[in-house]
Amino acid sequence: MSETPLKVEEERVYVIPLRDAYYSSRRKRGKKCVTIIREFIRRHMKDDDIVIRNDVNEYIFSRSIEKPPRRIKVVAKKVYDEEMDRRYVEVTLYREGTEKEE
Repeated sequence: MSETPLKVEEERVYVIPLRDAYYSSRRKRGKKCVTIIREFIRRHMKDDDIVIRNDVNEYIFSRSIEKPPRRIKVVAKKVYDEEMDRRYVEVTLYREGTEKEE
């Protein structure tokens, strides 16, 4: 079985502020962070279909649901899947060396 042909159309690095999640109740802050990330990516990448990868989720919940980070640095890639004829934005955690060399 061959791998699915994915075409990266656009790639951007963002630092997303998550401080507004602290206005929510303690037990809802983690979920609020995910909502803030979705809205930020929707606004800046101009696409409604967003896939947040597991590493971002684990980073948000690493200090429990009550104490998420104040900001997060992510890589947003607009991907086109030719096999499924689907365009979506994939959000992953930024790691040193993942940015393209120009």
